[in-house]
Amino acid sequence: MPTKDPMPAASGVTEQRLAGLRRWNLALTLLHLAQAVAVVLLAGSFAITVTSSVPEGPPGTAAVTPQALFDVPIGWAIAAFLLLAALDHLLTGTVARRTYERDLRRGINRFRWVEYSVSATLMVILIGFYSGIASINAVIAVAGANAGMILFGWLQELMNPPGRRRTTMLPFWFGTIVGLTPWISIGFNVAGSETVPGFVYGIVGVQAVLFFSFGLNQWLQYREVGRWADYAYGEKAYLVLSLVAKSLLAWQIFAGSLAG
Repeated sequence: MPTKDPMPAASGVTEQRLAGLRRWNLALTLLHLAQAVAVVLLAGSFAITVTSSVPEGPPGTAAVTPQALFDVPIGWAIAAFLLLAALDHLLTGTVARRTYERDLRRGINRFRWVEYSVSATLMVILIGFYSGIASINAVIAVAGANAGMILFGWLQELMNPPGRRRTTMLPFWFGTIVGLTPWISIGFNVAGSETVPGFVYGIVGVQAVLFFSFGLNQWLQYREVGRWADYAYGEKAYLVLSLVAKSLLAWQIFAGSLAG
């Protein structure tokens, strides 16, 4: 009885490259963990209140004055997304290394998408807070849209295994459409306000560029442009982007408001 041919390995995923990625994951574990500890130690009591405006009447009735639901301590929220990243890198560099490396050979990284769906969503919620998006309804919508964008990225990898005869970019473009919606909302608030502090423009501008650099990285991978034809190169680019995006957001927010 003929045996089934094994799935081809993703390009560039060699034992040498995997060993290098393990060193990167362990180093990023320490970097994210150290930053999380520093933020907690340095942060003050600054918090942002999530509100709710529940209508009390028939459709079309004006919403009541927003009511406070709960406070989000910003220092701990920053530490949370840094700790999530540290945990992801720790798992993929130690106890889950075999699964991680087996997945990379198959052209997929489930750990990345699970971690991003939580940590990147928390990041965009914080960016929304700083642009005035603090209603519970808007926060839920922003969280759902951003998580949906990340999970479309997972689907993009799942639908395009190594050795494929054709590449589909449909999940990528669907995810792009979904992922743009929180940034349109954030941009609307920032552009329409006359009282947004200057550092908020910096946060929104820098993080928008970095967030969509993740999408560009995946597009380059699946269009096999230059060095991105090597799947392992794209994986390393994700690691660098994750470190830069999380670190800059943490310290931009700290410098802008927590210090005071």
